[in-house]
Amino acid sequence: MERHTESGVPIAPVYRPQDLAGWDPGTELGEPGEYPYTRGVYPTMYTGRPWTMRQYAGFGTAAESNARYRQLIAGGAAGLSVAFDLPTQMGHDSDAPLAHGEVGKVGVAIDSVEDMRVLFDGIPLDRVSTSMTINAPAALLLLLYQLVAEEQGIDPGLLTGTVQNDVLKEYVARGTYIFPPGPSLRLTADVFRYCRAELPKWNTISISGYHMAEAGASPAQEIAFTLADAIAYVRTALAAGMEVDAFAPRLSFFFVARTTLLEEVAKFRAARRIWARVMREEFGARDPKSLMLRFHTQTAGVQLTAQQPELNLVRVAVQGLAAVLGGTQSLHTNSFDEAIALPTEKSARLALRTQQVLAYETDVPHTVDPFAGSYAVERMTDEVEAAALDLMARVEAMGGAVAAIEAGFQKEEIERNAYRIARETESGERVVVGVNRFALDEEEPYEPLRVDPAIEDRQRASLAALRAGRDGAAVDEALAALREAAAGTANVLYPMREALRARATVGEVCGALREVWGTYVPADSGW
Repeated sequence: MERHTESGVPIAPVYRPQDLAGWDPGTELGEPGEYPYTRGVYPTMYTGRPWTMRQYAGFGTAAESNARYRQLIAGGAAGLSVAFDLPTQMGHDSDAPLAHGEVGKVGVAIDSVEDMRVLFDGIPLDRVSTSMTINAPAALLLLLYQLVAEEQGIDPGLLTGTVQNDVLKEYVARGTYIFPPGPSLRLTADVFRYCRAELPKWNTISISGYHMAEAGASPAQEIAFTLADAIAYVRTALAAGMEVDAFAPRLSFFFVARTTLLEEVAKFRAARRIWARVMREEFGARDPKSLMLRFHTQTAGVQLTAQQPELNLVRVAVQGLAAVLGGTQSLHTNSFDEAIALPTEKSARLALRTQQVLAYETDVPHTVDPFAGSYAVERMTDEVEAAALDLMARVEAMGGAVAAIEAGFQKEEIERNAYRIARETESGERVVVGVNRFALDEEEPYEPLRVDPAIEDRQRASLAALRAGRDGAAVDEALAALREAAAGTANVLYPMREALRARATVGEVCGALREVWGTYVPADSGW
């Protein structure tokens, strides 16, 4: 379909150097969908259909989150993105002492297959793509999802989505780790093997720079440390006996989009180029899909402010535009009130509408890589790439991502950058509208969404009923089989699946693995 500007000028699906006045025949930017994918991983990008619009949601009980998911789907969301509460992320049941006060607060509480069944009640899992932001216990939540899909009569081979499963960045920036790096990487490799056999359309990992950025990483640090982690995962899978082209096409990435639009576009283009070269030159990948850096983007929650929160609508629109101009495959736009509390139904809907305006009211999706040939963006792409490669070389000189993590390198580098940003904001050198400039004398009142503290009591009662009604001997037997697999070399996901099918809880399964693998205790930062 031919598209035109508001003035009637034709919009080409792809622009090339020869389309520019004064074009030098010696200049070549490459084609979209071709190595090294600087201009995008697909030839047509959004000219055929827009990116996948996801909305990150999950709070309180599974039933409450299910209601929000239904609203988002009815509002036009093409994919779901599940947030889990901290006890679930840390592998604890809702009735564990460490879970007290945190149940359902920053995401949905999932203790067993019973909760997962409620979470996706009435949602056709063969027609909805689901992303799950879960890391240390990622294998458990993925298996619970599969079990619920099987109860719906859905062939696991039809399931599409992504499990974050990126535990290395937890040691760097976020802290929701359980096991030491060695067993964690073994579990990641087991997920790769399991999904190749059982869930072939599932993206087995979403290697995340987003949380590093939230901790204060610069754009160059974000992609450098993310790609260094990705290299560690590839090496782990190869050491486990897998062929690179057998698992690399299912790798995906997760980045932030900040309000610094031009640098963010350059960052995404540089990341694609670096990854394509690493996969081809270092790992010998031959499948084009193994070379493609496909990524999800979330707008920058850390840049949202509690002061004059409506301004966040503008910030999110700019950030979302940066992600789209940078060639993201899917996008979550934050709600404007997230700096205050959990998003309300209205604010979540406005966040989704922001994406829909970008997709259907602007002309940005009508042509691939609109910034190609921009003097500023092409130069920034080269500069971000060079800075990221320098950091990656420093990580490699230390022995790779795991060795650098154990030495505290990435964490210290990010902390230094975060400190610099904080000092610049405090001094006013870095302007934050509504905070250190253009502030109001008195903020308007805002009524946030609050989580009912009685949720914890209800989850405790549900767990008590679960344990009373299940076959305890079958659970014990399944957990024993899991411990045996964890102590050996077998893929732990198969006994883990049977334990969850017998209605073992998330905390019990993680507890069995803790007994064998231990827990991780970080070294203090040295700077």
